[in-house]
Amino acid sequence: GCRRWCHIFRNCRPTRDGSLLDNILIDNSNQTIKMKFTLFASLLATAAAFSVNKADIQKAAVAGAISFGIAVQPALAGDVGNGETVFNANCAACHAGGQNVIMPEKTLEKEALEQYLTGGRNEKSVITQVTNGKNAMPSFGGRLDDDAIADVAAYVIATSEAGWD
Repeated sequence: GCRRWCHIFRNCRPTRDGSLLDNILIDNSNQTIKMKFTLFASLLATAAAFSVNKADIQKAAVAGAISFGIAVQPALAGDVGNGETVFNANCAACHAGGQNVIMPEKTLEKEALEQYLTGGRNEKSVITQVTNGKNAMPSFGGRLDDDAIADVAAYVIATSEAGWD
């Protein structure tokens, strides 16, 4: 049932009929559609794998590969709103307003992130830096869980694009 899968999906709640597709409640509607498609493709791949027709097995393998690619994509997309909360509680002491009190040239502004952030200005690079730390920046990997770090990364990237206040 759902309880076995709830640790994988955020906001997963059991429904009366216990159907798996209805249990995956993700705030972003695009992610909901992608997740339902992913589950459908995975179920199709599983069902087709038990058929004798080799063409069906090949189609199932392609559907499984597509579903895997789509399932991985939303995992990097953090919650910007929660990221702001986590940022204010953990990062703002040094990075208030997107600035940097320790190394003033290495701000969280779009141009600075493109120039100084190892791997370029993207969520994955921010996740790596926040998790591991670098130079004067401490590691937050032991202090924040993976979801909180992903949320901070989403917030930093989104805010650097829109411009810090």
